[in-house]
Amino acid sequence: MKLISVQENLKKGLSIVSHGTGKNINLPILNNILIKAHKNSVELISTNLEIGIIHKLRGKVEEEGEFTVDAKIITDYVNLLPSENVEIESINEELIIECENYKTKIRGESAKEFPLIPTVDQSNYYSCSVTDLKKALNSVVFAVSNSENRIELSGVFFDFNDERLIMVATDSYRLAERYVNVKASGDFIDQKLIVPARTVQELLRILSSYNSEDLAFEQAGAVHISISDNQILFTIDSVDLVSRLINGQYPDYKQIIPDKSKTEVVANKSELLRAVKAAAIFSKIGINDINLEFKNNKIIISASSGQSGESRVDMEAEITGIDNEVAINFRYLLDGLNNIDSDRVKMKMVSGNTPCILTSEKEDSYLYVVMPIRQ
Repeated sequence: MKLISVQENLKKGLSIVSHGTGKNINLPILNNILIKAHKNSVELISTNLEIGIIHKLRGKVEEEGEFTVDAKIITDYVNLLPSENVEIESINEELIIECENYKTKIRGESAKEFPLIPTVDQSNYYSCSVTDLKKALNSVVFAVSNSENRIELSGVFFDFNDERLIMVATDSYRLAERYVNVKASGDFIDQKLIVPARTVQELLRILSSYNSEDLAFEQAGAVHISISDNQILFTIDSVDLVSRLINGQYPDYKQIIPDKSKTEVVANKSELLRAVKAAAIFSKIGINDINLEFKNNKIIISASSGQSGESRVDMEAEITGIDNEVAINFRYLLDGLNNIDSDRVKMKMVSGNTPCILTSEKEDSYLYVVMPIRQ
């Protein structure tokens, strides 16, 4: 194998795929990146057996072949090279890298033992905006459960429904739901599946590696999502991310969202954020409780602790319905408020013992539900 690529392209490609490696005592080759040089293309590949990342690298192939080397070593080394052409050649069990006055040999392994990356049928796919998907995933993934007791809650629920992709995450204490518009390459097929949180986080990292100045990003413009045989494939520009899906039935989360309310509150989001943070300083350690009282077109945000003291903030708001109050975990409340794209936020509730709903005042693509702290 022998190829030439620009250091900048190689650096970016290695950065993207190196996170897909996995530490496995029984299969140490998972620490490696597979470099594949075809007649007309170069691929960098990594896997941890749960996810696989393939990056198509721009480069000139002088001799076809494939070889694997330790991901950290080659990534760290290439990052330090000058921004010039990099020549890579595999000879026997070593990868020889040359760039201007730099030359190194990295011991590696044959590609024969490297696991195969599952192939996903791409004849039918959904596409959506890179920007929309990134924003949507960021606004739900934080609510995924960290507990292994309910495996179905350890991922993000994807519901392809009526030319929308609805994404949901919950840990039973709070729930986040966001939808984005999608297009199907053929007939739209409604599908429901659960994508592991690790996959979502990896996808977000890859999406974040592109910025608006990247020509490739501007040309791509969309993420393609293909599904087959318990696998999901995300294609962004020159990167493929393939992952296993979580087997399981996602709970009927709609059941916990109240379909009516007795109190509706509309308030300035930045003021509410500041008031909640001020009260949070005096919440009880380990409980993180603050109290919200709604009456006389005011929200009274308060907290008290025997150790630190107490705080109260009165702020104006538009309140319709009955007077109400709720005790809530301030961390969960802040997570929801920070993901609402609006200057004004709407809160709806029935009582202090039922879930509290947060949305934008006017836009309905994001819904956040937080459970109250039982008094």
